[in-house]
Amino acid sequence: MDKLARQALLFDFYGELLTEHQRSIYEEVVLNDFSFSEVAQDQGISRQGVHDLVKRSTRILEDYEEKLHLVEKFVTIREKVHEIHGLTQSYEDSDLNQIMTRIEELSHSILEEL
Repeated sequence: MDKLARQALLFDFYGELLTEHQRSIYEEVVLNDFSFSEVAQDQGISRQGVHDLVKRSTRILEDYEEKLHLVEKFVTIREKVHEIHGLTQSYEDSDLNQIMTRIEELSHSILEEL
């Protein structure tokens, strides 16, 4: 997963656990792709302050993920659901038992993740 996608998922899952100020700055820099200078000028703080806040917020979000693994579980489940979807889209009648067995395995795996 690329860095931006990971940061977006971390923010989606744990962003509400940041302070309003951290959330606002992080969202502007990481998700809206504003420069540190643009955000600093808008917020009335230094560029270095914005950089430090984004770095600290990223570390906080990563720490939550390290403890809770919600993003990891989400990504794993999403991959399994995509596989199930793919299996249902293209199959031969002769493969039906094999496909159904695989879908059953994946569904059990997803239920265990939850």
